[in-house]
Amino acid sequence: MAEASNAEAGGGCAERAPERPSAESAPPGPAISRMKLLDTTVDTFLEKLVAAGSFQRFSDCYKPFHQLQPEMTRRLHDRFIAQLRTSVREEVAEIKAEGNLEAVLSTLDAIVEEGKAREEPAWRPSGVPEKDMRSALAPGLLQQRDTLRRRVQRQEAENRQLAVAVRAGRRQLEALRLQGQARWQAWQAVHRGQEELAAVLRGPE
Repeated sequence: MAEASNAEAGGGCAERAPERPSAESAPPGPAISRMKLLDTTVDTFLEKLVAAGSFQRFSDCYKPFHQLQPEMTRRLHDRFIAQLRTSVREEVAEIKAEGNLEAVLSTLDAIVEEGKAREEPAWRPSGVPEKDMRSALAPGLLQQRDTLRRRVQRQEAENRQLAVAVRAGRRQLEALRLQGQARWQAWQAVHRGQEELAAVLRGPE
């Protein structure tokens, strides 16, 4: 009796299922991209649509023709299903291209992943509207101020360069004016010398 009870106890222990790790302790799997989810959803919808248009229903709709031409009915159904798949996939591809869904969904995935890696807590309203407005608007206003300040600094630097160029141009014009004046004076001196020489050569009348 003792051996039987021990055997039953041992059998009970042997039949006990091993403990499974809880779902919380299991490591999270890799995140599925939203583009992949969209493709999977489209494939699932397409399979359900094809299942709804089964050959049985198709043949029931065209029962007299199916009774006369069963093989032709099968080929028509296969062609109908193939064209249906192609039409749906082309329509979905056109929607993706028009809405630039691949880039948009990839950007959304990147934003979500960036939010997961952020350690600081998300912003929450404090209940004081003035304080919340300042905390929400201040970063943008400070960024605009810094941007305007950099633009002003660049404009001031350009203005200084233009002022230097203007002063250099004025100096060049002044040098040209003095050079022209000197040439004019030299020409007048030569002209007077020529007149005096001509008067000497003519002699007294």
